[in-house]
Amino acid sequence: MSKESKITLKDGTTIKVTGGGKKDNASVSIYQGDYRDKDNHSATHININGKTGKGSIVEHGTNHSNQQKTDTQCYLTTACMRHFQNEFDDNCYELTVLRWFRDNFVSKEDIELYYKVAPIIIKNIEEIDDNDKIYEYIYNHIVEACVKAIENGDYDFAYNRYKSSVLALNEQFGEKEKEQENGFVKKLGTLNNKPALA
Repeated sequence: MSKESKITLKDGTTIKVTGGGKKDNASVSIYQGDYRDKDNHSATHININGKTGKGSIVEHGTNHSNQQKTDTQCYLTTACMRHFQNEFDDNCYELTVLRWFRDNFVSKEDIELYYKVAPIIIKNIEEIDDNDKIYEYIYNHIVEACVKAIENGDYDFAYNRYKSSVLALNEQFGEKEKEQENGFVKKLGTLNNKPALA
């Protein structure tokens, strides 16, 4: 059975959380304006499946205008690509390569930790007025470096670069919790046995 809870903040923002049920789906919706009036609110909907770890973020303006949908699986890469592309493509090459790597090499524990810290990192970076240099650094030193390593079959480098970068970004822009620093688990035995991405 699915459960739902709502809270309305002083500024009129309503946060609605739904979860449970047989399909193990959960969602968090953040509404600006009256959420009951479908034409007069903007919203962000975060949907995730607890079993698969897959999900999406759907953002829209009033009257469901300017709707954008993003796969939650590559939060930092998605934010970086969205920042630099006039026409964001959720299936761009970088996201496709990194999702392939995630699906084949990243443990459930790592994914859960990533989902916990990445949204906070991006939120805090977005609040910085001149964040171009930060996104440029993320793209050049993390996204592009990992994609090139994956193309060359150097999965250990890709894993370690992304892991250490997420921890460093979390230290600078996220919440500092010791359990987050120790939460990464690597599938050691399988890293060198997978073929390079074609």
